[in-house]
Amino acid sequence: MFNFLKEVGRYAKHSFLAGRYIGQGLSVTFDHMRRRPITVQYPYEKLIPSERFRGRIHFEFDKCISCEVCVRVCPINLPVVDWEFDKASKKKKLNHYSIDFGVCIFCGNCVEFCPTNCLSFTEEYELSVYDRHELNLDNVAMGRLPYKVTEDAMVTPLRELVYLPKAVLNPHGVPDDAHRAGMLPSEILEQAVENVNEINSLKNDS
Repeated sequence: MFNFLKEVGRYAKHSFLAGRYIGQGLSVTFDHMRRRPITVQYPYEKLIPSERFRGRIHFEFDKCISCEVCVRVCPINLPVVDWEFDKASKKKKLNHYSIDFGVCIFCGNCVEFCPTNCLSFTEEYELSVYDRHELNLDNVAMGRLPYKVTEDAMVTPLRELVYLPKAVLNPHGVPDDAHRAGMLPSEILEQAVENVNEINSLKNDS
């Protein structure tokens, strides 16, 4: 008799928990049903990449000194630097530079450690091709600057969620002068300088 009541109690407890979990899931579903869709109609609409977005790397041939620092700091030794020593100028002369973006992990070490800043990240992320060998870009292809989303007349730029004003989740219809929820790095730096100046002024007054 007691075993039967114990089984009934266990069944009732499990039924209650199952109904509770189903209710929690449906509450999330019903909450989203009341919201406006924020679907980005790609490729007619594109999100503006963040400030430190790691897109396709841009290469400036004239700045490169063939030091091969990018090769040494790359975790997979990816950049190919073809150079020869010029006896007249007693310097390295760059002949060819290439990176295979089908293998690149976009870690940013080459951009960070380049002594002449000849490598930089762009906003280009559309690198899909039918043949993977087409992703092996040489210095000519890497020297091409892509269109920015904000400058492309064929695309409607939309802000990412982190750049939207406070309590705004829909990027459509947000005015360009609307301030984002957080502060920009430049604004944080300005605030830090102001705080230091205030501290110094208080020290001088005391």
